[in-house]
Amino acid sequence: MDMKGVLVAFVLINLSILASCGAPRKVIDMPFWNNYEPSWSSHHIKYLNGGATAELLLDKSSGTGFQSKRSYLFGHFSMKMKLVGGDSAGVVTAFYLSSSNAEHDEIDFEFLGNRTGQPYILQTNVFTGGKGDREQRIYLWFDPTKDFHSYSVLWNTYQIVIFVDDVPIRVFKNSKDIGVKFPFNQPMKIYSSLWNADDWATRGGLEKTDWSGAPFTASYTSFHIDGCEAVTPQEVQVCNTNGLKWWDQKAFQDLDGPQYRKLQWVRQKFTIYNYCTDRKRYPTLPLECTRDRDL
Repeated sequence: MDMKGVLVAFVLINLSILASCGAPRKVIDMPFWNNYEPSWSSHHIKYLNGGATAELLLDKSSGTGFQSKRSYLFGHFSMKMKLVGGDSAGVVTAFYLSSSNAEHDEIDFEFLGNRTGQPYILQTNVFTGGKGDREQRIYLWFDPTKDFHSYSVLWNTYQIVIFVDDVPIRVFKNSKDIGVKFPFNQPMKIYSSLWNADDWATRGGLEKTDWSGAPFTASYTSFHIDGCEAVTPQEVQVCNTNGLKWWDQKAFQDLDGPQYRKLQWVRQKFTIYNYCTDRKRYPTLPLECTRDRDL
């Protein structure tokens, strides 16, 4: 094979490797109004650059929130956020997916504020059939108040993966075969909110919100949604058909090797609480923890 042939083969091999890895599709930056609308206290949301950026404001009178205009069953959901700076103790910024019935499904990011100079804590949780209590808490490896970072969820019939930028910080595998419920038939909307939670958020409620720093501001941009819209039973059935969407393909049915190494890096360096290792709370290891390879 001549040098040209070698180069062509090298390119093809590397393209094949890239195509086989489980990174979600590239995010498409969308303005707020394309996919979202205020859900409460709309007067506490500011829109900049035609809605390319939204700022949520919290003061003593109210927090605020927004939600997606439509419901989805599976897909990739992402937004870039810059969190409240300075003394943010007692303040919680949330980004989550949730269904609306009693035995609801939910996938949570909750950013717990802290005193000036102390790091944010990111708490994630997964509810299935109304059962949560699957908290994991990490420190971030950057200051989330200085710039925008991407926070996203990849959800298909095989797994839920929670990402910070391109780093998987959590995986929740479909373990229905061993008796663990998995979100597969309840469409969810995407929500975000900024509110005062100083009864629990910082050091279990010992640190209270310092209102002299209000209004507190969390900024959002790149409101990306690539999901299967579902409201009616017929739409749910369509979304549940494996193999038709990019997120159903083999590359997205599990983390690849580099992604598992990144997840282990997060567990070893930045994890401060993992329900899977809390033997006092769970003397018997929850079934999904072994399946998730997330100990």
